[in-house]
Amino acid sequence: MLDSKLVRTQLQEIADRLATRGFQLDVARFESLEAQRKAVQTRTEQLQAERNARSKAIGQAKSRGEDIAPLLAEVDRMGSDLEAGKRELDAIQAELDGLMLSIPNLPHESVPVGADEEGNVEVRRWGTPATFGFEIKDHVALGEQHGWLDFETAAKLSGARFALMRGPIARLHRALAQFMLDLHTGEHGYEEAYTPYLVQAPALQGTGQLPKFEEDLFKITREGEADFYLIPTAEVSLTNIVSGEILDARQLPLKFVAHTPCFRSEAGASGRDTRGMIRQHQFDKVEMVQIVEPAKSYEALEELTANAEKVLQRLELPYRVLALCTGDMGFGATKTYDLEVWVPSQDKYREISSCSNCGDFQARRMQARWRNPETGKPELVHTLNGSGLAVGRTLVAVLENYQQADGSIRVPEVLKPYMGGIEVIG
Repeated sequence: MLDSKLVRTQLQEIADRLATRGFQLDVARFESLEAQRKAVQTRTEQLQAERNARSKAIGQAKSRGEDIAPLLAEVDRMGSDLEAGKRELDAIQAELDGLMLSIPNLPHESVPVGADEEGNVEVRRWGTPATFGFEIKDHVALGEQHGWLDFETAAKLSGARFALMRGPIARLHRALAQFMLDLHTGEHGYEEAYTPYLVQAPALQGTGQLPKFEEDLFKITREGEADFYLIPTAEVSLTNIVSGEILDARQLPLKFVAHTPCFRSEAGASGRDTRGMIRQHQFDKVEMVQIVEPAKSYEALEELTANAEKVLQRLELPYRVLALCTGDMGFGATKTYDLEVWVPSQDKYREISSCSNCGDFQARRMQARWRNPETGKPELVHTLNGSGLAVGRTLVAVLENYQQADGSIRVPEVLKPYMGGIEVIG
């Protein structure tokens, strides 16, 4: 959430910056609500002052033996008016809060301006896509030939956009997640966490999925109790570890990593990537989160992105890094790098990680703060998150980039210890 004071004092400038994201801030509505809020607040404060004065006058009149009934009646009337004014103020503030919660983050000045993915800027590439002397198969054909990747049975169980993995492919999927966790905890300084897969609404509001993107979530309604939501990413549970906290400066940076399933309705993805594992309702991801001092967050973004890149480098998978433009960034991000891995069957790079600095946007929603030793006062932290990596999409990339003419798959060197020394599957 943006700083409401900043929005009030620099409304048109904020609106112009948000317009580069394709978001149209309703300036007139905001100004109208602010004017109403100020008017009601002023009236309520004046009424409270008058009521206090009348209450004092009652005591004085009583000591003089005067009839205080008229004064009591007036104080009671003022009390009713005050209650009505407070209800009106609460209603206006609730509408303002709802408006503020719907506004995306402001793009950093270094973010390229663009309307959509066509405006993204390639930053660098690593590795060279392999050339194959045989007809390339996609991951679906490679996995189904031995029954180790089974979409038909998954559909029988759960419907579309699910996968059933068995045998060596299930083991390879597990090996990838373990390798990623070991790399991030062993070399990159992250603390491994195991988090709940079910969270309540305040956690999702804290990281920005609610209220705007509820249709993308799987919700479990419970009568008489708070609803549960299945996490769309461990970003939600990891980032909310610091919700409502005031951290000591010596605790920062906090660096968390978790391997979890993720659940998304893919409400806006009808007809896209219907074949295979690219876009699923349930998929595994290794998520990295950093909680840092504000002055260090853009440096941390470069580190976080490099941490995700290292996974691809160790797996020897060609990839590229894109700086997302204003129109393609996620709701809560102020700057984002996407990593795209080479997918031979599609003859193009596909997203496998998104690494974002959210600045103080999530921290303000969560009230996550640190005590600045220079001022001694609590200030909002900055939060960052990134996939390190999406396990299913990494499996897709390994299957396709390491395929052989007979349909077998070479096991990447770095994964062999996790596969019991197996060098080829299939």
